[in-house]
Amino acid sequence: MEYVVEMLNIRKEFPGIVANDNITLRLKKGEIHALLGENGAGKSTLMSVLFGMYQPESGSIKVRGKEVKITNPNVANDLGIGMVHQHFKLVHNFTVTENIILGCEPKKGLVVDRESAAKKIAELSKRYGLNVDPYAKIEDITVGMQQRVEILKMLYRDAEVLIFDEPTAVLTPQEIEELMKIMKSLTDEGKSIILITHKLREIKAVASECTVIRRGKYIGTVNVKETSQAEMAEMMVGRKVSFKVNKKEANIGNCVLKVENLSVMNNKNVLGLKNFSLEAHAGEILGIAGVEGNGQTELIEAITGLRKIESGNIIFKDENITDINVRSRIDKGIAHIPEDRHRRGLVLDYTMEDNMVLEVYNREPFSKNGLLNREAIRSYANKIIETFDVRSGEGGASKARTLSGGNQQKAIIGREIELGPELLIAVQPTRGLDVGSIEYIHKRLIEQRDMGKAVLLVSLELDEIFNLSDRIAIVNGGELIGVVNTAETNQNEVGLMMAGVQGGEK
Repeated sequence: MEYVVEMLNIRKEFPGIVANDNITLRLKKGEIHALLGENGAGKSTLMSVLFGMYQPESGSIKVRGKEVKITNPNVANDLGIGMVHQHFKLVHNFTVTENIILGCEPKKGLVVDRESAAKKIAELSKRYGLNVDPYAKIEDITVGMQQRVEILKMLYRDAEVLIFDEPTAVLTPQEIEELMKIMKSLTDEGKSIILITHKLREIKAVASECTVIRRGKYIGTVNVKETSQAEMAEMMVGRKVSFKVNKKEANIGNCVLKVENLSVMNNKNVLGLKNFSLEAHAGEILGIAGVEGNGQTELIEAITGLRKIESGNIIFKDENITDINVRSRIDKGIAHIPEDRHRRGLVLDYTMEDNMVLEVYNREPFSKNGLLNREAIRSYANKIIETFDVRSGEGGASKARTLSGGNQQKAIIGREIELGPELLIAVQPTRGLDVGSIEYIHKRLIEQRDMGKAVLLVSLELDEIFNLSDRIAIVNGGELIGVVNTAETNQNEVGLMMAGVQGGEK
């Protein structure tokens, strides 16, 4: 059997943690091979070893049957290995072409030959159905397009083996379908792909083989066609996982949040939210459904105080909070799980301990007369870290940026729930989480509901909206299309409303 890449018995350690413990992965030519595991199982680490970002303590790598030492990413590029990272590595004020040729600029005499580069990029883009404009600036294109630029960066360097690290975490459902098509067309051309993911549905859709790792150890490699999603989930988590959420009938109480005729500007300085009204009650989960960029961000930032309001009112428990600052809103009982965990959720260079008390360090017992009480902060943080199974090398002392994305997410959710809020705003709470963690977070959100709190859930995953919400508000183009009871609707109807087709009660 001819393998393009063989990683044999790879071991990689970091302070306090064995990230990869004797892992083997073999990739055949022209196949899509999935690498499946929970958050922090060691998937990204293993691929970073293949891409030359880390050196393994032991084990060997063969490319096309020859043993190689991949000492840095340039060596990987020369061997025909490319990688699309979870957080893209693009220069925002450069054009698509400038980003793609960075580091291997074609020269005409002493000048960079942008023309011939742009031509080659346009040809590649057409051949693989990528539809990328070589002259567009990165800051002006969607996240899905930026990802295609990363793919083109690999193809431009003639990569034969393509590594995709959690490629669908930031895409809309439509973009995910497009990406799947692109991956298939790449393998039709003889490229080989390793797909890092924890989304079982996507593995079923495109991969032929799947290697599972759990807590740094190799569990096994299975044939995707012959293995069910439930079996793969169990290999990944080490127990049976329920995909259905158990919840009793909602006991709906008073109105906690009332948004009246709210209008808010978006970043392009036009109205991103137009004359928007909505009510969220104690004891219910109110889901907000919509394709990304239809006013969800503006609504949430207005409620949390992160964005200025043009007109309208925000009433929280009978009090008008339209003009009060962010800290006062937190103190009154509004908690926020933000959409962008790096920009809004964590201070990446702080320890996890400090991140867990960002909103409360100025209260007792965490400080007195302006002095921090380290002991109280540490035990509070450790309680959250244990309860929410946040995995890191050095516990509360770990810097936030050293945790995997999913573990960062669990920490933020733990911190916000621990505030005991009256209104919990959860934006994409399970983005980038594996099935085991999703199951746990869903339980905790329902528990908040059952304790009589109001939960406002924004998610791009329709399954999640339907699984959790008691009522669903559908937004399109910054306007409320309608509010429906989950029990009386279906995904098809909500999908049509998301596309702007009126429906449901007015």
